Amino acid sequence: MPIRPELAHEQPYGAPQLDVPVLLNVNENPYPPAPEVVETIAGEVAGAAASLNRYPDRDFAALREELADYLELESGVPMGPFSVWAANGSNEVMLHLLQAFGGPGRTALSFAPTYSMYPEYARDTHTRWVTARREDDFTVDPVKAAAAIAEHRPSVILLASPNNPTGTALPLSTVEAVLDAASAVAPATPAVVVVDEAYAEFRRAGTPSAVGLLARHPNLAVTRTMSKAFALAGARVGYLAAQPHLVDALRVVRLPYHLSAVTQAVARAALRHRDALMAQIGSLRGERDRLVAWLREQHGPDGVPLRVADSDANFALFGTFADRHAVWQGLLDRGVLIRETGPDGWLRVSVGTPEENTAFRDALTDVLEDLTHVTEETA
Repeated sequence: MPIRPELAHEQPYGAPQLDVPVLLNVNENPYPPAPEVVETIAGEVAGAAASLNRYPDRDFAALREELADYLELESGVPMGPFSVWAANGSNEVMLHLLQAFGGPGRTALSFAPTYSMYPEYARDTHTRWVTARREDDFTVDPVKAAAAIAEHRPSVILLASPNNPTGTALPLSTVEAVLDAASAVAPATPAVVVVDEAYAEFRRAGTPSAVGLLARHPNLAVTRTMSKAFALAGARVGYLAAQPHLVDALRVVRLPYHLSAVTQAVARAALRHRDALMAQIGSLRGERDRLVAWLREQHGPDGVPLRVADSDANFALFGTFADRHAVWQGLLDRGVLIRETGPDGWLRVSVGTPEENTAFRDALTDVLEDLTHVTEETA
């Protein structure tokens, strides 16, 4: 087939999908929508079904207004519907950004390790992809970031906060330093700085959202998703907040009627239950903090205490292991699936229900004990 040469040997993105009792590998919300949420969604979808012979509102005005209301409630920053955009998952929102502001002869810059889909967005839009390195604690050094921006002169800068796979949130001072550096390199047309806040609702108390910077920075976009906090991974709804002129640029590249009437109905129904969903997030944050604390008390097969990255997300990155695959496989053999991702030697576990987290702890304890015995026998 006459596939593009740069795609000839690529593999489709995707985490392993295996049928095991405990699935903690893709950062899903472990709780399904409550019965009252399901009832509301069913009613709204039934209403939308009555007019599926017609195209949906291509600019989804009602959904944008309700998302703006939610962001004001969640972040304390008022904004209007024209400052919000939505698509089929934050993945499509990101693709819209690269379609509008990337392209041939342009560069996208991020800071590794970070979300593994970013280079694919760049590849698919013929945008050059470059990375600078995060520090050993997975933070971004503002001075080094500014140097990377000056060297590569990107048109798009991607900052995940909280970062995937590390869970690390960026202080607003770092985001502002990146915005200042982008303006210093190209004052007339500074790079679009995208802060990917897919896990923002799980951030710890006192960790602010970059939404608060939007009024002062016309080249800033903050992306969110309903997949995690709203337990709507199967609905595929992501969105973005930015100044209206940036949103208008995305309207140019979006496909006609890209957000179906059913998708819009599901998202609006879920937003009606935002208070109950936010309460559930509080319990997941508590489970995460307990999981991180427990992991920091454990020792690897070499007797060295495990390292665990500070997390403002619904997952934890932990290590380091001389053979992380052996740990991953040992957990899988015990019915627990986590993610073999991130820097060498590290593994990532999503926060599950209390029962799932207990199963993970029990399985990891067994695996580490077995591997420790093997290490001692071969020493």
